[in-house]
Amino acid sequence: MNALCTPSEHALSRRQWLGQMSGAVAAGAMSGLVSPAAGEVLKQKEKQVLFIWLDGGMSQLESWDPKPNTQFGGPFRSIPSVIPGVHVSELMPRMAKKLDKICLVRGMHTQDNSHSAGVPRIQRGDPVNRGVIYPYFGSAIAKLLGPTASGLPPYVWVKPGSGGFKPTDAGFLGPKYGSLAFGDGQPPPDLLRPDSVSPEQDTARNELRNALNLNFAKPRRSTNTEANSYVFDTAEVLLKQREIFDTTKYPQKEKDRYGDHQLGQHMLIGRKLLEAGCRFVKVNSYGWDTHGDHFNGTVSLVNRFDQAFAAVLEDLEATGQLEHTLVIAMSEFGRTPRINGHAGRDHWPEAWSIALAGCGIHRGAVIGETNAQGTFVKGDAWDIGHMFHTWYHALGIKSGDVEFENGDQPLPIAHDDMGVIPGVLS
Repeated sequence: MNALCTPSEHALSRRQWLGQMSGAVAAGAMSGLVSPAAGEVLKQKEKQVLFIWLDGGMSQLESWDPKPNTQFGGPFRSIPSVIPGVHVSELMPRMAKKLDKICLVRGMHTQDNSHSAGVPRIQRGDPVNRGVIYPYFGSAIAKLLGPTASGLPPYVWVKPGSGGFKPTDAGFLGPKYGSLAFGDGQPPPDLLRPDSVSPEQDTARNELRNALNLNFAKPRRSTNTEANSYVFDTAEVLLKQREIFDTTKYPQKEKDRYGDHQLGQHMLIGRKLLEAGCRFVKVNSYGWDTHGDHFNGTVSLVNRFDQAFAAVLEDLEATGQLEHTLVIAMSEFGRTPRINGHAGRDHWPEAWSIALAGCGIHRGAVIGETNAQGTFVKGDAWDIGHMFHTWYHALGIKSGDVEFENGDQPLPIAHDDMGVIPGVLS
């Protein structure tokens, strides 16, 4: 039985974080600028993204695309949704009632059968043979749409385990566009101002830091120090809103709706970060790599996702935020129809599903289908490049007209041989 594969993350102290930033920037990593003309087109400051990443591979057969009473269908029934003729797994009773709020894409067909290849390619959209490391989707959005008026970090990541700043997410865009990860839903502990340092002392320290940065920048490219100061300053703004991370102060009724489990509480924090003004919020859930004892494990995994996903959609809609927030729920691939000798399902990029909602998305649409056994896509199939084009267009970014700049090298923001998936956009 294969073990769950998850990328290793490392907590960074405040000093380590800033030191890493300085080294990366000094190496000239601040390339990848969008042309000024394109930048003017992309001033859509209200658009946000909630990216729900189910790491390991969510089974489409026990969620969005059940095949009961077939050779590979498994033990669970399907139940009708609010969309006539469309069924989902019985493990998703809440989303069955909210399927008219989302667009379900059942025709995904991607290339990578391993986590090590699939996770980065799926989250980067990797246009082929470009000779550079592309940014993760969150970094791309942080670059293309910029921060909101809140001054908060544009790309944040709520996840189990360790946290810290992740400059490598940004690829050729440079470390300024990396992610700030909140391990176990909390800011890096060494980022907080010690109680022994007064606000007045902290202000004096920051004034000294700014002066030193200005002096450092004089003989160097301005962009080299810009990234260092930018990341530090946005983190300072975030720490003034530390109450976001103190779930003990949330109303119990609100916490109960999301679920008394890690994914539920992290999804709630993610929604609060969106409300506070973060541009792109990624919420991670691990444990979906169910090569063994799949069905017992899937019961709790899918039920928790169903509860948290339904709650966040309900709240985003109630506040009107869903109108300008693109919501994406996905994995790096699906699970095999065939059940292995360990009562598990293995990796299956051949035919799987993605759920979308919110900004620019056609509500209540079901796009694509798989065959009766769930083994392959019937008709048109779509790779991750199609999805990137679709996401960009939902956010008002014309992916065929906008390019990154890597020095003197113009680069497409999505596969130039793919396009928007028909029927997904409103």
